[in-house]
Amino acid sequence: MAGSAMAGIPALKETYQLLRSRMDKAVEDFRANLASIRTGRASVHMLDQVKVMAYGTEMPLNQVGQISAPEPQLLLIQPYDGSLIVEIEKALRTGTQGFNPQNDGKVVRVPVPPMTEERRKEVVKHLNKVLEDHRTAVRNIRRDGNDLLKKATKDKKISEDEEKRSLEEMQKLTDEEIKRMEDLCKAKEKEVMQV
Repeated sequence: MAGSAMAGIPALKETYQLLRSRMDKAVEDFRANLASIRTGRASVHMLDQVKVMAYGTEMPLNQVGQISAPEPQLLLIQPYDGSLIVEIEKALRTGTQGFNPQNDGKVVRVPVPPMTEERRKEVVKHLNKVLEDHRTAVRNIRRDGNDLLKKATKDKKISEDEEKRSLEEMQKLTDEEIKRMEDLCKAKEKEVMQV
């Protein structure tokens, strides 16, 4: 929004920037979640959510090994520390993606089987659940913003007209962010259902 009414009101400028950045973070988190959702081809982002027990703590897989996709149906993980190969394999087996990794002592190969129609529908269902969770997050940010606006009006920092305009702007911003996520979701759903 180029000419934000809220950003133009000195008492609300900081509030607007905070809410805007929180909403942008929610959308970016949604985008990151989409990247990790499996389609028919192997992608290094499919393993973004995998956590490996290493050195007494859970670490993201990409911090304990180099991940590559040398073929459309294969992922390759080269551990930085060879002693973690069993833990990497274990983390992949217990994940929700249904992988069956194999290791040769040096690298872990993860064959990515083609998706069945049933699995595609499960993925789309999961995709819609993730979308709804992020929609709720954006709505909660809107609620927090509305509360801050009402408090600013009560404390006589802004007028009732400014509050009304700001509440409308907050709703418009919320609708825009939710639409961005829905568009991303539709594109991903199309990609998942493509055989």
